[in-house]
Amino acid sequence: MADLKQTFEEAVAASKQLDERPDNATMLKLYSLYKQATEGDVDGKRPGMTDMVGRFKWDAWSELKGVSAEDAMQRYIDLVEDLKG
Repeated sequence: MADLKQTFEEAVAASKQLDERPDNATMLKLYSLYKQATEGDVDGKRPGMTDMVGRFKWDAWSELKGVSAEDAMQRYIDLVEDLKG
């Protein structure tokens, strides 16, 4: 677990150093995987129609409900590796 957490933290740092900014769908995926890995399942109410960005983020995170922190970390790492090329 310690190795996975370290690799995850390195992937988080690498995601901020990418040559190109990923598209919005990929950014949402990175966001939701990060939140699931660090905070667990989404809680609270879904943002209203006036907060579209918050709503998209909440929905993306909600889709990962039940995914373990370790699995979310590994998915995040794999996605960043794919983005690095």
